Amino acid sequence: MPEYPDICVYVDALERLYVGKTIESVSVRCPFIVRTFAPCLSSVEGQAIRSVRRLGKRIVWEFDADVFVVFHLMIAGRFHRRNAKTKPRSKTDLIAFQCESDTLMLTEVSKKRRASVHVVQGNDALCEHDPAGLEVMTSSVNAFRDRLLGENKTLKRALTNPRNFSGIGNAYSDEILHAAKLSPVRRTKQLNDAEIARLFDATVATLGYWRDLLLEETGEGFPEKVTAFHPKMSVHGKFGHPCPACKTEIQRITYSENETNYCPRCQTEGKLLADRSLSRLLKNDWPKTIDEWENFERGHKFESR
Repeated sequence: MPEYPDICVYVDALERLYVGKTIESVSVRCPFIVRTFAPCLSSVEGQAIRSVRRLGKRIVWEFDADVFVVFHLMIAGRFHRRNAKTKPRSKTDLIAFQCESDTLMLTEVSKKRRASVHVVQGNDALCEHDPAGLEVMTSSVNAFRDRLLGENKTLKRALTNPRNFSGIGNAYSDEILHAAKLSPVRRTKQLNDAEIARLFDATVATLGYWRDLLLEETGEGFPEKVTAFHPKMSVHGKFGHPCPACKTEIQRITYSENETNYCPRCQTEGKLLADRSLSRLLKNDWPKTIDEWENFERGHKFESR
């Protein structure tokens, strides 16, 4: 799912390339993606985009008469810039916004249609789509502490709750927790003031670093390859790779459709977190520490020869 750095890149490109442009026509291939009926999406035809903004993990286009189009890309939704008059034809093409010089295509590479578009009128209606998570990049450590300690949740769940913090999801929470050297399953109310300050600093630094890096990589173009996995990431998507800080093999725990990546030496004092699938399979043979895991792996490799 596109998170704060990715959404910032989209907003920057959409502001540069589409603010002031008129939407000549809208072609909808997948009607289910449009979740509202009044105002209708076709009401923006012939209207110019007045501004583009971020609302948590959502992207908002503003038109005259306080009409807003709210995009929630979810996991697999993406924007792509196409040639003028391009129609949505493939199974992944959902909506095409035709402008004079090009077409902005909204796609979703997933069998589960989760991306959504809402058309609303008035600021009150727009606010209903705002989870009201704290904007960490412009907040204080005290405001961060208050949100963090509002509930006694694991750090992973606390960071990724959109009502707690704006724009943080599965990918960047992994990177933040690694930078802060904190376990993803540590409870929020177990943290002392120094650890909360360290987590706050890691959050600001990580989100800022990736926002600036992705903006630089995109330059004056359009972000065609927004992804949750980047070669320069420290732990997210790096299961089995060496930790850049201590060279220990990155581990993971999986749940539902998500996974959490972490370094056991940097973040969990050498302890392996129980994986819901593998630890249940191995039961008593499941290693409890990274040292046991490394011995387990070495023994497994020796037996397989």
